Amino acid sequence: MSRREGLDEGASTVSDSERLLFGGELAYDIGWDRHEGAWLKLSLWTMAKGLPRMVATGLRLARLADARALRVVLTAELGRGITQAAGLVAVNSALSHILADGVTKARLTSALPALAVVAVVALLGSLLGSASTAAIGELEPKVQRVATEQYLGLVHRVELAAIEDDEFHRLLDAARYGADSARRMIRYCTNTMNSAISLVAAAGVLTVLHAGLFPLLVLMTLPSAWRSLTISKQRYISFHTYVQHARAGHLLGQLLTQREAAAEVRVHEVGPFLLGHFHQMAETSEREQTRLARSAAKIGLVADGASGVATLLTYGVLGLFLWSGRMDLAVAGTAVLAIRTGSSSLDSLVVQMADLHQESLFVADFERLCGEAKARAIPETGEDLPERVTEVRFEKVTFTYPGSADEVPEPTLREVSLSFPMGKVIALVGANGSGKSTLVKLLAGLHLPDVGGGTIWWDGVDAAKADRRQIFARVGLMSQAFFRWPFTVRVNIGIGRPTVPIDDRTVREAAVFSGADRFIAGLRRDLGTLLGRGYKGGQEASGGEWQLIGIARAWYKRAGILVVDEPTSALDAAAEQRVFDQIRALAAAGQTVVLITHRLHSVRHADVIHVMKDGRLAESGTFSELMDENTGTGEFRDAYRIQAAAFADTLPGPRAESAPADAEGTSCRGCGRDGATR
Repeated sequence: MSRREGLDEGASTVSDSERLLFGGELAYDIGWDRHEGAWLKLSLWTMAKGLPRMVATGLRLARLADARALRVVLTAELGRGITQAAGLVAVNSALSHILADGVTKARLTSALPALAVVAVVALLGSLLGSASTAAIGELEPKVQRVATEQYLGLVHRVELAAIEDDEFHRLLDAARYGADSARRMIRYCTNTMNSAISLVAAAGVLTVLHAGLFPLLVLMTLPSAWRSLTISKQRYISFHTYVQHARAGHLLGQLLTQREAAAEVRVHEVGPFLLGHFHQMAETSEREQTRLARSAAKIGLVADGASGVATLLTYGVLGLFLWSGRMDLAVAGTAVLAIRTGSSSLDSLVVQMADLHQESLFVADFERLCGEAKARAIPETGEDLPERVTEVRFEKVTFTYPGSADEVPEPTLREVSLSFPMGKVIALVGANGSGKSTLVKLLAGLHLPDVGGGTIWWDGVDAAKADRRQIFARVGLMSQAFFRWPFTVRVNIGIGRPTVPIDDRTVREAAVFSGADRFIAGLRRDLGTLLGRGYKGGQEASGGEWQLIGIARAWYKRAGILVVDEPTSALDAAAEQRVFDQIRALAAAGQTVVLITHRLHSVRHADVIHVMKDGRLAESGTFSELMDENTGTGEFRDAYRIQAAAFADTLPGPRAESAPADAEGTSCRGCGRDGATR
């Protein structure tokens, strides 16, 4: 929804800061728009009809979290309603005795039993209220935990394609509020039930006292109910119109304090620039808050006026009943108490229903996400892979990433046919965007080919029908973009195989393999050192040190297939040499190594080189075959010569004459299987 729509005329629209920093209006489009229409059409009757469903949703979540505490709440709230009704009846009895004819002492004496009942039910109501409050305090955090665990437990098992799908991610962003809303729904449900029971009790007493009193109760409450509903609507629309604007303003404040941006903030003097735009966006938010406050004041003034007229009419009718003798003074007194109790209960009921309805929208997002996550989950069963796979073969594989609703995405891979023989070194080369990383994701089982888009065979087992957990278990990844877990060194390495207890001896072996042991030895708490500032005892590691941690993590997994995706980009020459020496040793021992690199001289000793271009396999073969003038497409050969020539231009003096040979021999730094490059 655009900001101008749904807001009063004259409200601020798009600020200059939004246009400059964010490219235009910060309109929030993550699932809220379908709710807004429902709220604009919302009425008291609509909410009343939906009340059972909303309460049932809250009760279901509460029962999952703690059925015992829920029973306590329900029993206590029902008991409070009964005590309120009993209290009104007792008050009526007491007033009848007190206002009767006779000696004052005798009248008071006769009223004592009723007054005692009033005191007892008041005490009982207070005790029941305390029990309900305590049980709600138990329920709320449990409901939030259960709801959070439910959606996290489902989301972490969905296909990677779902996480990369914009529509699913929008739903995920919206549903994150669902767990908080589920917690708040418990209190709103309880308050709604309490208000409804109190209203029924007061209405029942009024109806018994005089049939014409209940309509007067409704008449008194309608203005305040209209006020609550109208203000809630306006705040809801404003919240969802400005929520992204508010988050962007908060982002500007964060950028001024973030460690990652601190250097540029100072060197480029970005502070005044960000502060100026923060001020402008904050002023926009302030104007909207002022507009809401003024609107609420106008609505409140109208509602209070109407409520005053209704109250005057109600008490006027009561006075007429008394004047005409159609109602006793004791009954009138009880009626006043019942009207005030019922009016307060009905007013509270409307407010709680409005809040409950709003939270139920977010919980509906949460439930829809859970359903979508179940539908898009990675299957937990499948065919077993052969114990010893000899080859992973791609057969006319096509893969397309999900696109937005208004576009038809182009395939990233197009009918790719190639093989990964086990126990070999297989190189994947090609320009950025050629499909190398996507190919590896399919190899690792993170993605499956498009429907009808070919097959990935693990020997004779179709990856689409296989037990995907077995595929995940057979692939390890050394990547320059690996995730830096904000945990200890021990966990950052051991998380490569989290299904078994972390073994320090194996962790140290992994660190020795990657060379990380050298900098770990200098850490204050050794393997127990927290990697990440912001927490007590945390230390920051350099980019190269993190890369060694990532390599150790991949080795710790001990997977049959090791994917090496530019793992040494942040390392110095000596560290890079050491890593490639270790990788070469793994290949010599029979482990399958898939090497992704832009440095074509690094793959000259690979067993197979697959060259990707524009999502297709351009050519495959050994280094010699691809460099042969009489074979292949020349795609690899031409790229290799361009890199070699560029390297030759950087060499000083006479060495430039032998640059291509040196480029093949020197820059590889141990990537070849035979170790000829030194």
